[in-house]
Amino acid sequence: MSESNSERIAKVLARAGIASRREAERLIAEGRITVDGEVLTTPARKVTGAEDIRFDGERIGAPDVPRLWRYYKPVGLVTTHKDPQGRPTVFDNLPQELPRVLSVGRLDLTTEGLLLLTNDGGLSRALELPSTGWKRRYRVRAYGRVSQAKLDRLKDGVEVDGVQYGGVQARLDSTQGANNWITLSITEGKNREVRNIMRHLGLTVNRLIRVAYGPFQLGALKEGAVEEVPGKILKEQLGKKLSAEIGL
Repeated sequence: MSESNSERIAKVLARAGIASRREAERLIAEGRITVDGEVLTTPARKVTGAEDIRFDGERIGAPDVPRLWRYYKPVGLVTTHKDPQGRPTVFDNLPQELPRVLSVGRLDLTTEGLLLLTNDGGLSRALELPSTGWKRRYRVRAYGRVSQAKLDRLKDGVEVDGVQYGGVQARLDSTQGANNWITLSITEGKNREVRNIMRHLGLTVNRLIRVAYGPFQLGALKEGAVEEVPGKILKEQLGKKLSAEIGL
């Protein structure tokens, strides 16, 4: 890479699967990134790719071809590389043969289901952006009373505790006693969005499963299992523009 094609260090770290751009800034602030033996102090530093760039003393390699995996996240794992409370993490429980990966968004501790993983920070960021327009679909088991008419009112969005949520598509699938199964689709994926919206309706979520993220489905994936999305399918689903942006 020539000087004219130099890139910010945070972008290079993301492409190498070390961390998202935001997390890369944190790593730099913690003094864990060096360039040619010098501890980096600013994420504004630009590099050409010819430097000796290291994370915790280990040299990072050239960016690999962007790859994507489907993972069935079980309940009880946090979606972070390190948890201050010492709770088990998604990344502690992945097969050892996987390269270092990042998650596409997060699922909270008590949510299970589809979590996309990638070795490329640029791909992770692109798939998380609301502008990509990909819906996240969930199966929700919730306790309380609700009607389809009440769920239909979510289609224009709703404000909960001062937070504005975008339009929600929700279908009441079945009711057994006071428990309801609901299929729900959102596009933003804000923190605890599904739980907060259900609470706003007077419902208490007792099981939450993400079954799809954009075109990628949980399908018959078993709890804790990981399967790579074939490169050809990944490229087809991303489309020409997004594939070109991330270097596929």
